[in-house]
Amino acid sequence: MSVPKYKRVLLKLSGEAFSGETDYGIDTPTLIKTAKQIKKVMELGGTIGIVVGGGNIWRGAEAEANGMDRVTADYAGMLATVINALALQDILEREGVTTRTLSAINIQQVAEPFIRRRALRHLEKGRTVIFAGGTGNPYMTTDTAAALRAIEIEADVLLMTKNKVDGIYSADPFKKPGAKKFDKLTHLEALDLHLKVMDATALSLCLENKLPILVFDLQTPHSLERAIIGEPIGTLVYSEDQND
Repeated sequence: MSVPKYKRVLLKLSGEAFSGETDYGIDTPTLIKTAKQIKKVMELGGTIGIVVGGGNIWRGAEAEANGMDRVTADYAGMLATVINALALQDILEREGVTTRTLSAINIQQVAEPFIRRRALRHLEKGRTVIFAGGTGNPYMTTDTAAALRAIEIEADVLLMTKNKVDGIYSADPFKKPGAKKFDKLTHLEALDLHLKVMDATALSLCLENKLPILVFDLQTPHSLERAIIGEPIGTLVYSEDQND
């Protein structure tokens, strides 16, 4: 059995990871495939925290563009992440993975409140922890929540999954077929080149805390397992004083 290179990881799942080939909602077969990959990580001896997005249900930017108050739109987006978290929790537990959902917004009937020490305790007991509700604050993306939670749980790496994109490119590979794929680059290079790894706030948090980021396509077979054991996959973003 392979030995994980990264013992504790934070996995960021965007709304696209829930909708699969559809444009909206939750695609159960896609979510089952994701759950099986997460289960494999647990079997390898790793521990995993997951931050979920909500774009498959609600897009705050679009609501704001249509005249909705930004703060209200962002809170609605946080509720969408709770729906995704509950759906993922249910499927993970059906796969035999003990899971806890912690929410940054108070919603006691369906999720525990986010308390860092509680999250760490769940991870120490071998449970998968899903973080819902973003950071609990408007104007903050779930990318920022992923970077923050990764730092708080002392993750070895932040895994950023993309849909049908196997890493970071110099431009959108769907619009510019000749775009260059990066195998590795530093946080500063990603910021200077304005590459769309994640939003600038999240990337700056990773830079300041020397948290490596691995960007890859979750739908590639065994991609999560390969990422955990350290196989070359996707694009690695690292600090200048880190060798890999």
